[in-house]
Amino acid sequence: MPYDAALDKCLYSKSWENEAEKLVVSVYSYNNGPKKMQILRNIKDNNGDFRFAKLGRVNKEEAEAILPLMQEALNLMD
Repeated sequence: MPYDAALDKCLYSKSWENEAEKLVVSVYSYNNGPKKMQILRNIKDNNGDFRFAKLGRVNKEEAEAILPLMQEALNLMD
């Protein structure tokens, strides 16, 4: 069965942003299945628009910023 975006429900989404990037913590459920957390990194291009980038490693500032968002998302996943 191919992926159907209409079945992918976003249950939670909050972001942290600084002058160069944005990290987004979300919880999704596909077809009423198990809730799963997603963490995305978006970086600003030369025009100031956000573009997707691999999350990869996070520095201490980023980790401290998204930790409360992740805890909030975890509480929703119960």
